[in-house]
Amino acid sequence: MRRFSAEYLEHTRRGMWEDGRDALADLKLASREHVLDVGCGTGELTRVLAAEADGAGEPDANVIGVDADPELLSVAREAERGTDAGARIDYLAGDATRLPVGDDAVDLAVCQALLINLPDPAAAVRDLARVSSDLIAAVEPDNADVRVASTVDAEERLEREAREAYVDGVDTDVALGDRVREAFDAAGLVDVRTRRYVHEKRTEPPYAEAALRSAARKASGAGLADHREELVAATSEAAYDDLRGRWREMGREVAAAIDGGEYERVEYVPFDVTVGRVK
Repeated sequence: MRRFSAEYLEHTRRGMWEDGRDALADLKLASREHVLDVGCGTGELTRVLAAEADGAGEPDANVIGVDADPELLSVAREAERGTDAGARIDYLAGDATRLPVGDDAVDLAVCQALLINLPDPAAAVRDLARVSSDLIAAVEPDNADVRVASTVDAEERLEREAREAYVDGVDTDVALGDRVREAFDAAGLVDVRTRRYVHEKRTEPPYAEAALRSAARKASGAGLADHREELVAATSEAAYDDLRGRWREMGREVAAAIDGGEYERVEYVPFDVTVGRVK
């Protein structure tokens, strides 16, 4: 399984559920008593599930986040302190294909941006089905279909170039999208349905601190360097160095536009919510 830093997860998942949670409607969270969030990372979705799962009665719903990275779980536990969710949240260390809970232990097992990072996503789906007595759900992006609109022309062009190389060079299926349903069907799930949504990540004045950090990472080339291995695998060392030089120049344009209060950017990230019922 591919590993990520807490900073990277915060950047890629920032604001995903702030504008609305209609994409979670098919999970029927208000009726859930035991929910499992697999590959929870720093717990962004875990806390959303807890806030939405009021429970069918007393006590409130129990929500468990599972991740293989203990450092991410530490961040999740710290972030959970002080939240006002009625549901109880626990975190466990564990592998997505060998979950540390028993058969039929929960009535909903969920994952977000997990299957795209696994060499064998079908194995994880089978274990999700093992631990759930009712529904499983996967929220997975289609990274090949991400679009960017920016007031800095070079940003759109370079984002597209880098994204295409990344999708070609990465060793897992990061464009899984609605094909998750194939793994659900293979696992014997029934009533499988998929809905597509688009998350819009906007940057505009007044600029948040996260936007300033992102611009600085562009100007230094650090953001591109996060995916150096995949980009080199798809192209070459020389092609990567050339792209990084052009990327840094673009980043300086972005920083200058921010200084002038003229920078705007929208990233459109399509994701599919696939839900299936255990027989």
